[in-house]
Amino acid sequence: MFDIAFSELILIALVALVVIGPEKLPGLARTAGHLLGRLQRYVSDVKSDINREIQLEELKKMQQQVTESARSLESDLKQDFSSMESTLNESLAQMEPIESETSPVSEPGGVADEPPAEGSDVVPQMELGFDAEQAAPKKTA
Repeated sequence: MFDIAFSELILIALVALVVIGPEKLPGLARTAGHLLGRLQRYVSDVKSDINREIQLEELKKMQQQVTESARSLESDLKQDFSSMESTLNESLAQMEPIESETSPVSEPGGVADEPPAEGSDVVPQMELGFDAEQAAPKKTA
């Protein structure tokens, strides 16, 4: 980064030893070490904050993409369901006239769909497979 050679570092240390003195040099080195440590921690905190912001931006972009894809999927499904509904409604509309044209077919001996007229003596009965006269006991006087 700074491109300082080892020989240049030794020259700086000798000049500092002469200018500051041997008594104050260890304290100054300790203080410089603490300041460099604080500087490194500050730089690493800034880097981690920047990385968090970048990840947050990426997550927001992904969230937008997922939201957009969910909306497009929802609109596609709505369109498909509405087209299916219209097709079914058309099919039902075509089937209703056919059903109304045909009359219900009653089987012989079956139960009539409509109740008998008010004045008639006919009582609808279920078909059990035997005659009503045989099933009813005869009264003897």
